[in-house]
Amino acid sequence: MRWRGPLLSGALWGLLALALGTCAACAGGLLLAMRDNRLIAGLSAGRDLPVDETAAAELRFARAHFLMVRDRFEEAQIMVDRLPPGRNGIAAAAQYDLANARLRAALSLLEAGRIDAAGALVRLAKDGYRHSLALDPGLWDAKYNLDVAMRLVRDFPQIDRPPEEEPPELPVRLWSDLPGLPRGLP
Repeated sequence: MRWRGPLLSGALWGLLALALGTCAACAGGLLLAMRDNRLIAGLSAGRDLPVDETAAAELRFARAHFLMVRDRFEEAQIMVDRLPPGRNGIAAAAQYDLANARLRAALSLLEAGRIDAAGALVRLAKDGYRHSLALDPGLWDAKYNLDVAMRLVRDFPQIDRPPEEEPPELPVRLWSDLPGLPRGLP
């Protein structure tokens, strides 16, 4: 019976150490989440805060959105491409968000009459919507916006030619690739 006392005491000390370790881990996770939330709030407020590559995916998405809103698409594309696919749909949402930002920029270029620059942005937006749908096929908004972008700039199939043939001289374009701006639902 004497052995039960030290054994029980050792087990209790072990449980206490385990509980303290668990509390410390939870407190550390809480502090990291609070720091991430402060950084996300700062980015939402318009402050240009740096984000580490090892930060949480949500924080990197917030940084990418900050860059998208300011038309810094190349930097945002790098952030979006580095998001892990399949994690809560963040990568698909980020691709969708970047495609939307590019489409908005293209529409403002269209309103300013810069059709060629707008066409390039619309093509990039279509690629973004397609990539978003590859990550999350059920993303209905991406399907709808892809349809709108497809109406703005059409994709024509490329003719396969042997490499030794020279492409024929292209005639002068009499109209643009942008036949019209769809406004609203049909």
